[in-house]
Amino acid sequence: FSWSSLGLAFHRTHLISSLLCLESIILSIYIALSIWPIKNQTSATLMQILILAFSACEASAGLAILIASTQTHVSDHLRNLNLLQC
Repeated sequence: FSWSSLGLAFHRTHLISSLLCLESIILSIYIALSIWPIKNQTSATLMQILILAFSACEASAGLAILIASTQTHVSDHLRNLNLLQC
């Protein structure tokens, strides 16, 4: 989780690298939620399913933004994107 957060904070040149860092953050949260019930002998399957659903939605929205920005700006560099012009 910390490596992904540092990668997201310091290496924001391309949109795809930012999306990969976000996906690894979600993956580390999912793995932590999968290991936690094993240690405590509890059931947390609903939380795991919700995390998987949110990660799928986040991945599809990120891919849509990546495709839209590549079509309009020709590259995925974050410095070319200006949210004030949207």
